[in-house]
Amino acid sequence: MSILRGRLRLNSDYIILHDYPQSPVSEKVRVVFGVKGLNWKSVEIPRLPPKPNLMPLTGGYRLTPVMQIGADIFCDTKCIIHELDRRFPDPPLIPRGSTSLLWGLMQWTDGPLLQDILSISLVEMSNSISQEFLNDRGPLYFGSGFSLDELKEKYSDCLANVRTQFGWVNDGLKSSNFFLGGEPCLADALIYYLVWFLRDRMKEGDLFLQQFPYLEAWEKRVKALGHGSSESLSDTKALEIARISEVKTPEETDMSSPLGLLVGDSVVIEPDSGGQQVEGVLHRLSSDSISILRQDQKVGQVCVHFPILGYSVKVLK
Repeated sequence: MSILRGRLRLNSDYIILHDYPQSPVSEKVRVVFGVKGLNWKSVEIPRLPPKPNLMPLTGGYRLTPVMQIGADIFCDTKCIIHELDRRFPDPPLIPRGSTSLLWGLMQWTDGPLLQDILSISLVEMSNSISQEFLNDRGPLYFGSGFSLDELKEKYSDCLANVRTQFGWVNDGLKSSNFFLGGEPCLADALIYYLVWFLRDRMKEGDLFLQQFPYLEAWEKRVKALGHGSSESLSDTKALEIARISEVKTPEETDMSSPLGLLVGDSVVIEPDSGGQQVEGVLHRLSSDSISILRQDQKVGQVCVHFPILGYSVKVLK
């Protein structure tokens, strides 16, 4: 659907990324846009809550980024990347025979490796960021028992961990231009955003990364891929696009799912890491994702998508 509003044609097929420039996890998706050469719209959202023009789309989910295509809202980069590769399969993000390897790789890069880099980055930034930002990100990344002093005590251990893991990456890039050969793929986006993040946040990041010459050469090649072609879009226009669009996701029930859910069940979804619960009506369930319908006064009906991995799902009684 396409409707003209003033000089801007609002199109339900726009790829809209709700993000902000400094977001490391958004950089992962932006690299995917570059690999695929996609055109997309960027809605810059606040770095801190409240996010009043994002909540009508997600139902309370606050993590960055969120992708919107019409009235379908994709939360978490596992969902976002999977959907981008489904809709735009050429060039493929996942080389033939590497599916399980690369989704497993994401569990490492978004898990232990990211946690070490987050620890380093928060310590490095602690003297320059606001107390409000620290009070938000500390518990978000490290739980309710977050202590900056404890992070500082672990700093050297975390840096040693990253040095070991970046060493693995460096060795793997000795004989290839990209992580799995001659062409970029999902693996490159999964590693690159962490290198990008560390270089930007660590005071001695440039010096630290000089230990890894093959990784640095690869980093330049990935950076040269760019981010596709993007244009800014206001958050109010994004809300209007959702309002004029219809949900495109078909109903689906996974009868083999251990969750025992059926289309039409009222459910609540919550990130395992903590965060706002999102309520809705089950619309689609597969082995790797769950989609719920929500109704909001600002946007009408939307379908919000989450991965199964990393989220808990409960039936509302």
